[in-house]
Amino acid sequence: MYYTYILESLKNGGHYIGHTENLKIRIERHNKGYVRSTKNTRPWKIIHNEEFETKQEAYGRELHLKSYKGGNEFRKLINK
Repeated sequence: MYYTYILESLKNGGHYIGHTENLKIRIERHNKGYVRSTKNTRPWKIIHNEEFETKQEAYGRELHLKSYKGGNEFRKLINK
């Protein structure tokens, strides 16, 4: 299984959207500072994730979410 996820920074409230095959390992990498784009705004928590059969589907959903990040649909998703 593959996952598309949304993280929220506990430091500044910012969001990060990504995809992975292993959510547990990926969030650990974000919080240990191994991901350059998120290391300065640690710690992170997962606020949303979706499961997919293929990597292509997960990546496609990531791009879709990024296309409307900050818009009303994105806000609805993260404010559940």
